[in-house]
Amino acid sequence: MNSLKKNLDLAGRPLTFSIGELAQQATAAVITQYGETTILTTVVVGKENTQLDYFPLNVEYVEKLYAGGRIKGSRWIKREGRPNDNAILSGRLIDRSIRPLFDPSFRRDVQIINTLLSVDGINSPEITAALGTACALSLCSIPFKGPVATVKIGYLMESDGQKGHYVVNPTSDEELLQDFEITFSITNDKVVMIEAEGNQFSEEQFMEAFSVAQKEADRLNTLFKDLAKEANVKPYVMEPDQAITIAKELAQKYQSEFTQVLEERATKEGGSNSTAFDELLNLIVEKYEVDAKEAGRISELVFKILMKKLVLEKKKRVDGRGFDEIRPLSAKVGILPRTHGSAIFSRGSTQVLSIATLGPLSMQQWIENPEGEFMKKYIHHYFMPPYSVGETGRSGFVSRREIGHGALAEKAVEQVLPVENKFPYTVRVVSEVLSSNGSTSMASTCGSSLVLMDAGVPIKEQVGGIAVGIVRKNDDEYQLLTDIIGIEDFYGEMDFKVAGTKNGITAIQLDVKSSGITAKMIKETLKLAKAARLKVLEVMNKAISTPRPEMSKYAPRVEIVTPPEEKIGEIIGPGGKNIKKLIAETGCDIDVGEDGRVSISGVNPQAVKQAADRIRSISKVYERGEAYTGKVIKVLAFGAIVEIAPGKEGLLHVSRMGMGFVKDANEVFKIGDTIKIIVDEIDDKGRLKLKAAEPKKPAKDSRD
Repeated sequence: MNSLKKNLDLAGRPLTFSIGELAQQATAAVITQYGETTILTTVVVGKENTQLDYFPLNVEYVEKLYAGGRIKGSRWIKREGRPNDNAILSGRLIDRSIRPLFDPSFRRDVQIINTLLSVDGINSPEITAALGTACALSLCSIPFKGPVATVKIGYLMESDGQKGHYVVNPTSDEELLQDFEITFSITNDKVVMIEAEGNQFSEEQFMEAFSVAQKEADRLNTLFKDLAKEANVKPYVMEPDQAITIAKELAQKYQSEFTQVLEERATKEGGSNSTAFDELLNLIVEKYEVDAKEAGRISELVFKILMKKLVLEKKKRVDGRGFDEIRPLSAKVGILPRTHGSAIFSRGSTQVLSIATLGPLSMQQWIENPEGEFMKKYIHHYFMPPYSVGETGRSGFVSRREIGHGALAEKAVEQVLPVENKFPYTVRVVSEVLSSNGSTSMASTCGSSLVLMDAGVPIKEQVGGIAVGIVRKNDDEYQLLTDIIGIEDFYGEMDFKVAGTKNGITAIQLDVKSSGITAKMIKETLKLAKAARLKVLEVMNKAISTPRPEMSKYAPRVEIVTPPEEKIGEIIGPGGKNIKKLIAETGCDIDVGEDGRVSISGVNPQAVKQAADRIRSISKVYERGEAYTGKVIKVLAFGAIVEIAPGKEGLLHVSRMGMGFVKDANEVFKIGDTIKIIVDEIDDKGRLKLKAAEPKKPAKDSRD
């Protein structure tokens, strides 16, 4: 391919696409540079594989630490390892933006690899990679209904706090100040992907952000079209899919038989293993002379046709519910006896158990990427074992889907967490999917909110979530479905998840299986989702409406002390002597952070307070002339060691006892005596020299 270059000013920063310069053996390769953030995107289209019953698309996002001028922090391993969660989520976002635009009958391997080559710490590598992918696909002769542009919109509040303004592709500094952000992937007239998170924003604000994004997406899509023309990309003509023709014939001839199986699968995930279903598969194999795998694909097409017919013509859902009806809800907290918090949330046959664990800030997750090192104090992990859908399978391996679902619930709840100085804890929530039949990510969101309250984490509001689907004939004839079950997700065309509080939205994730949805569909979906979310929150609040005032007795108590920088060495002591002694005496975990903060944690609240008081007393700046009542903790011939505060002691020399000449301090004091003293001198090492405020009174003679 000849060298081509396209430039565009996007949000006041230069965006450049360079083609034909690198990776020339790939089907298409693009260098995308946004500011100084640079991504190499390669697309390779493999040979046709007729043995597959699905479109084999693989999208990867690869972070290289050299992009930020970094070497891996591990002492032994310097090569990048498996992708971290953020890299996997970036790959998923790009995948979700393009997969719906491919013809599902395409049977050639397509692999897309985005490699981060340079990062400037200003412009988003994720957005740069998404745009590079869209550009590269525009240069390929494949059945792709693009172009598609990905744009992020941030909302920054003004100083008066009453109004704000929208920012296209916010910089890293702007992201720290924004109230919410929404990422859209938009074709010429439809949205195919949405990812959003924010501080309880409204449906109206969402639609305003969409209008801003659409204008920028139009400019980008025009550029991609122009580039394809210049590169003389020939349209790809797909052969008619015989399976679709067969499916339409079967849907007409065997409507009642397939509908019966469809309704079985609506109420039980394992309905596909029924005898009736096996008979239908055998019929397809014998009648049309196809193998079992192809018969299975044809049957899925039949079910999709019949579900659309059921909803649009008969105005009926496969499980009999109304179009805006939510399945039976239940919420329980305090399920497990020894965990720091536990909750179960159920919606129909979808059931999630969430468990919370609290720890000190020293337990935060350390994340390393080309842009630097980050600490994460709220962590949500989602697990969906095979038994949740009544199947056997591999256990213990975390899939990209599980990482994505966990991240969505994490973003939804993160917005209501307390600030660190009010709640200095690391919090990990694990959501175990016990039973799955639609929208387990939203059930995990609800479970996470419930369990945080059960654990005594002072979150601002309950967070609930719901998923809305769609069945449509065209852009004008369609039906939205509130609280979709698994089969409606699988055979429908949309999974629109919305999470939030009673006050607003905290997270959104949209996936579609067709060419996208219109602005009208989005607006109607948000309205339905809000009404459903309020019903979900009502049930959750009946289980627990405010955070528990006390944490579990098994949860650690954490206290943070911030001593003066010059006192850190004294707290630690030579070779860690002082801090080791304090840990041994109190039984607490004590960690001195790089920022100088000292974190004390332990299950015993009294021990934590004792350790914190001792550290405060050690770090206190004592002044000459201050008076204290001290306790003698050691007696030597030349003086007494007096503790004036927990962990802080000084020397009362025999010459400063106010009693004239004292030959041996043992004649005057014994361990445990109390005495009023004054700080008389502080040497250059911070050691205190004391003097008696008043002479020690002689013990009263028992014969008097």
